Amino acid sequence: MAWIWITLSFTLIAHLLLRALPWKRKSKKKLPPGPIGYPILGNLPLLGQNPHHDLHKLAQKYGPLMYLRLGFVHTIVVSSPELAEQFLKTHDLVFASRPPHEASKHISYEQRSLAFAPYGPYWRNIRKMCTLELLSNAKINSFKSMRREEVGLLVNFLKDAAHDHTAIDLSSKIFSLSADMSCRMVFGKKYMDKEFDERGFKAVIQEGMVLGATPNIGDYVPYLARFDLQGLTKRMKAVSKVFDAFFEKIIDEHMKSMKEEGESKDFVDVMLGFMGLNEGEYHIDRPHIKAIILDMLSGSMDTSATAIDWAMTELVRHPSAMKRVQDELEKAVGMNRAVEESDLEGLHYLDMVIKETMRLHPVAPLLLPHEATEDCTVNGFHIPLKSRVIVNVWSIGRDPKVWTTHDPEEFIPERFLGSSMDVKGRDFQLLPFGAGRRGCPGMQLGLTIVRFVLAQLVHCFDWDLPAGISPSELDMTEEFGLTAPRAKHLVVMPRYRLSE
Repeated sequence: MAWIWITLSFTLIAHLLLRALPWKRKSKKKLPPGPIGYPILGNLPLLGQNPHHDLHKLAQKYGPLMYLRLGFVHTIVVSSPELAEQFLKTHDLVFASRPPHEASKHISYEQRSLAFAPYGPYWRNIRKMCTLELLSNAKINSFKSMRREEVGLLVNFLKDAAHDHTAIDLSSKIFSLSADMSCRMVFGKKYMDKEFDERGFKAVIQEGMVLGATPNIGDYVPYLARFDLQGLTKRMKAVSKVFDAFFEKIIDEHMKSMKEEGESKDFVDVMLGFMGLNEGEYHIDRPHIKAIILDMLSGSMDTSATAIDWAMTELVRHPSAMKRVQDELEKAVGMNRAVEESDLEGLHYLDMVIKETMRLHPVAPLLLPHEATEDCTVNGFHIPLKSRVIVNVWSIGRDPKVWTTHDPEEFIPERFLGSSMDVKGRDFQLLPFGAGRRGCPGMQLGLTIVRFVLAQLVHCFDWDLPAGISPSELDMTEEFGLTAPRAKHLVVMPRYRLSE
């Protein structure tokens, strides 16, 4: 195990650090309960390949408000809706910042991105800018014909595969669709994988997501960051180099063909309109633009594809739920045409399927970490300044005290029948997009894409697994990162079902 040799290495320098360790100076204030940590590393060795699973198991023993010491960092883990509400609503302002983060330092341009920027004037201004100019309902609606066109191309490909009785890698096709739509929104046109990097969009984006979520010694024992004991910094710099070269190319292309007033603009066109502005203490320049482009690209590409992929997997595993969605769509749309976005209103069972998918398979199982900007008391426990706060929405989605009508481990969309609960951050039992000031600003765009693509795939096709594979045998293993996609792709055979 990697932690063993790291621990042995640390013992050689432990005597140099022991006198200075902050955890030696014990506070008289009552911290939340939690496991006893190892010297230097604290509780880091308790986190394995899937930290959201490990934290869920620890919460079963220590409770829904748990204290861990990860290296030198006070860490608070939240695993219940009542406590999530305390951190994300009642004390939202105290926990609205982001902690220092090696991955975002190297990949997100020194934490200049909307996702990772610390709370303050810069973050407030770029959030307002992105919300009004890039993620407004008007901007989302302006890309409606593009979404129809790209989804239509996928449907035509799947019709050909159905005619030839061919099994296809649906996971890859969904990600490619999401990448193409994201590129057209952000850059104004599609780019081939090879124009980005030899590995392609998916591989590099997902590596960035994994690097962003992997527990990094440098984040928790800052003295050791320079040694890069896990080799993560080297990988981060390589990924950053790929992103930066591509974004420089994109910006140069857009600056050579600046859009006139009244012309249709993509996200980069809009962002370049702000370049050179002085906003209080900061000056918006290329690094800021590139950080926000990365936000928009990764936020719209990997997240939507992951949600659609998990929903399709669960529907293939549960034919009765698939049939019920198809019946609802047949009644609303008919069997003579494909789905339009205007058909999506009132599709209650489709919405229940999406909620249930996001409950069982939240795209970001631990959200993004928050940081306490001052000392605070929550539920009678002391939360120290600079504490890192992790909200385990994966664990909340499986809490039998919350999900009482059916087994929380089972995919049962009917659990939402008659319920007004939604995914928009008002109901803390279901937080796939987070809540409060740091809730996902792209939620509406994400939901629009997920609902439209999922409805089209289910309405236009029946889906069979390759011979010899039963639905119960599908591998449901996750690949942990900032997002948690399927580890193994969904391979299925489409059968076209419309009469057009």
